[in-house]
Amino acid sequence: GQAVTKEVPGEYAPETKLLGGQVWIGLGLGYGKETTSADISVSPRGTELGRSDTITGMTDLYPIASLAWNRGVDNWMTYVTGDIPTGDYNSARLANLGIGHGAMDAGGGYTYFDQTTGREFSAVAGLTYNWKNSSTQYQNGIDSHLDWGASQFLSANWQVGVAGYVYYQLTGDSGSGAKLGPFKSKVAAIGPQLGYAFTIGGMPAYANLRGYWEFEAKNRVEGYAVFATLVIPLGSGK
Repeated sequence: GQAVTKEVPGEYAPETKLLGGQVWIGLGLGYGKETTSADISVSPRGTELGRSDTITGMTDLYPIASLAWNRGVDNWMTYVTGDIPTGDYNSARLANLGIGHGAMDAGGGYTYFDQTTGREFSAVAGLTYNWKNSSTQYQNGIDSHLDWGASQFLSANWQVGVAGYVYYQLTGDSGSGAKLGPFKSKVAAIGPQLGYAFTIGGMPAYANLRGYWEFEAKNRVEGYAVFATLVIPLGSGK
């Protein structure tokens, strides 16, 4: 499959502290195009060979709220986010921009960053609860996930290091559409990362490129993945 999506986030960070930490509230959505092809596909339409599909439209809504604290080189945060299924989705399609069901994810993270040495380490862990997809009568189990990264800043701008993640499904899938039973899944990954920090209009911006080798997969796709992230300000620094 191939997807090209442009996200449009909205965010709010009040000056008033809560429990000594910084509150951040945001809402993400996107408009994109996805093309998916499969040698064999199984859907409510039955089993088909050599099928492809393309869709252009809106993604789901992704609300998020976080609370963060800082003390020298140590940084902590806790968050809650989710998926509101408003995006383009049809269970009979091969390509979709929405997931067809609601979800909620909560967790916390820690970052160590020493500006004098340029060393950085971050880890975020969370749990995801999925509501039932009413179109397929399928409910994914509760997921646990851990994302981590360690890097060294070579200068004020350039950053190199390693990153990885672990995904493990805690409870099995359910619902009348779960024909394969619990179908619990897991996967782990590790790979290099490259980051570049810069400014646009006096405001900070950041670009990151990560490559992952996935292993120890069960009931999930295993292979190689590349993720590119670009964070740019929508306003001006004036």
